[in-house]
Amino acid sequence: MSSRWKIALPFAALALIPGAAAVRAAAESDTYKQLDALMDVFERVRADYVDKTDDQKLIEGAINGMLASLDPHSSYLDARDFQNMRQTTDGEYGGLGLTVTTEDGAVKVVSPTDDTPAARAGIKSGDYITHLDGELIYGSSLQEAVDKMRGAPGSVIKITVVREGASKPIDYALKREVIRIKPVKFETQGNIGIVRISTFNKQTGDATRAAIAGIEKKLGPDITGYVVDLRSNPGGLLDQAIEVSDVFLDRGEIVSQRGRTKNDIQRYYARSGDLTGGKPIVVLVDEGSASAAEIVAGALQDQRRAIVLGQRSFGKGSVQTLIPLGQETALRLTTARYFTPSGRSVQENGIEPDIQVPQLSDATRGDRPRLREADLRKHLINEIKDGTEKLVENDNKPDPRFIATPEELKKKGVIDFQLDYATRLLGRLGPAAPVQTAAVAPAGKVALQK
Repeated sequence: MSSRWKIALPFAALALIPGAAAVRAAAESDTYKQLDALMDVFERVRADYVDKTDDQKLIEGAINGMLASLDPHSSYLDARDFQNMRQTTDGEYGGLGLTVTTEDGAVKVVSPTDDTPAARAGIKSGDYITHLDGELIYGSSLQEAVDKMRGAPGSVIKITVVREGASKPIDYALKREVIRIKPVKFETQGNIGIVRISTFNKQTGDATRAAIAGIEKKLGPDITGYVVDLRSNPGGLLDQAIEVSDVFLDRGEIVSQRGRTKNDIQRYYARSGDLTGGKPIVVLVDEGSASAAEIVAGALQDQRRAIVLGQRSFGKGSVQTLIPLGQETALRLTTARYFTPSGRSVQENGIEPDIQVPQLSDATRGDRPRLREADLRKHLINEIKDGTEKLVENDNKPDPRFIATPEELKKKGVIDFQLDYATRLLGRLGPAAPVQTAAVAPAGKVALQK
């Protein structure tokens, strides 16, 4: 047992320490007693548990339990987890293309990645995965479920999901692939450029700049504007969110991150040069747009650079730092909250669109639960209440804009209603029209309370 765990001041000595120092000493004494209790439990389990135990698994279990008590995004990465994270951020890994989380012991889909087996099969955000190859996975750890979904490219796995609104479970037979994530795709519709960003890995900033260059090469000077599609984007690297925001901004703050102490604040600013030349922009978000995607949407919204359209985003406003613990293990720890340029915290609230538009062309969308950060157990509480939580997404009053059925839309050739709405909006704005967004408090005018 470590000798420092045994340090404890006797009660008589505490009487000699004045004020705050005595309180700190007492607190440290209690901490060391709890650490001694932890070691006592460890030794008792090793000696008396019905089956022989593995010391490494016991210690990792204790570490994971400690981190799980903090928030949903802090975790310990063993060698396997660390390698998986590297593969994901590098933009290539083997599997089905699903971003998943756990909720009360169940595996829940956050979003499928574009052009992957999961997305092509029709698995949706909010689906619960109940069985893998007929085996119930309820109660399994998230990593155990992920490991079962990964495998040799070309092999087939059967996935059973439960979807709210569906009368019975849905089975999918998916063939595993080497998932090479192309973080950015682009296309044009008329004189409008559409940039679809599906994740924020190491290539996202460069790929976004390349997409803008490709659109300009195709359309020339007649570009009406751009749609930046961040729907079902689960986030990723902070520096890539800053790079993408910088593509569309000429100046100003992009995001700030604030740690535990009052003075622990870092601010990130745009460099001079808007690569789109100030053309109008519409940003698409939905309940699957999280973290880095929310940083981009919030920056462009607060800087009056874009109209945000769609549905309220996920609401993950925390920053995780990867802290290596050795050559093969690391600690992923929540170390800060991030704030949009106007001082809004995205945590729990998400980004509220300037124009609320449902995805009418997805027949199942209205029946699906909207999984967001606020639904996760032990999520961080938003310390700054800006009124977003009071907004009501559905007041049961029919909106004449959104009365068409998916079948009626398909007859009109509309496959993606939100995207269609965005392109029609840009068409009305025109290339010379100023971009106006909902009123937002100017940067620096929001009082922060710690």
